[in-house]
Amino acid sequence: MPISLSGRSFLKLLDFGPDEIQYLIDLARGFKDLKRTGTPHRYLAGKNIVLLFEKTSTRTRCAFEVAAMDLGMGVTYLDPGSSQMGMKESIEDTARVLGRMYDGIEYRGFGQDIVEDLAVNAGVPVWNGLTTEFHPTQMIADMLTVHENFPQGIRGLKLVFLGDARNNVANSLMVACAKLGLHFVACGPNQQMPEDELVRQCREIASDTGGTITLSEDIDASCVDAHVVYTDIWLSMGEDDELWAERIRLLEPYRVTERVMSMAHPSGIFLHCLPSFHDTKTTIGAQVAEKFGLGEMEVEDAVFESKQSRVFDQAENRMHTIKAVMYATLS
Repeated sequence: MPISLSGRSFLKLLDFGPDEIQYLIDLARGFKDLKRTGTPHRYLAGKNIVLLFEKTSTRTRCAFEVAAMDLGMGVTYLDPGSSQMGMKESIEDTARVLGRMYDGIEYRGFGQDIVEDLAVNAGVPVWNGLTTEFHPTQMIADMLTVHENFPQGIRGLKLVFLGDARNNVANSLMVACAKLGLHFVACGPNQQMPEDELVRQCREIASDTGGTITLSEDIDASCVDAHVVYTDIWLSMGEDDELWAERIRLLEPYRVTERVMSMAHPSGIFLHCLPSFHDTKTTIGAQVAEKFGLGEMEVEDAVFESKQSRVFDQAENRMHTIKAVMYATLS
């Protein structure tokens, strides 16, 4: 039976089956081919979407805007200061207003309950561009990137996440790997591990797909023969800067180094959802270097710039995969 996601919201990967997730990956691959060959694909001309951002972004905003325009849609961007949502107007009322004007709504911000509330009340598809708990659009891009590097198939591959394994990216990677039958390893300090209930859910899913979920503090055991080594920044947007000292103490041993990558599978790749503090060329990177003496944080610059790194392919794939999500839910 053909897969149809028409009219559905895209809030978290737990809501989708393995075949539906794979469908989005395959659809994105097709859109990437169209983009690369300059083939017009204004399949959603006449539709309009709104991007509702409570947290700023580079890749998410640009990916949604370019993808929507490629598909022929109009786009309105509302930055953190351009909406009354949650201040003078409830989330429910905001959703009902925007749903009357737009064919789809993207939300990037805080609690998962906010995007879920928007979806319940909007009457149109709502897409999660990032919440505190999950980052599902990033996952489709990540899995497309893994597919491109392991064209023989990704089921059974080993993906290791090093660092803060309880953040939204690590949570979502664990779900994606469970759904698609990969072996997911969260490697970091016990204090930064995923919530028990999400781990239980993912292990139950993985038991049906052939995947596994492992939590470990042992870097060497975790990274041996890894097909994908993944990391993220140590302090997420919106967290208190006072946490830097504690996070550095906990997570510095889990930096992705050349030694780590030497333990990976011969065809292993490095991924990072970006931005990355791999040098001191950013304001925050320079401040942390001055205060704590760290010129590199979650990943060494030598790894970030290495032949194993696929971070910019991964970033580009945000556009193609977001295009697939919008097309699948609006067509």
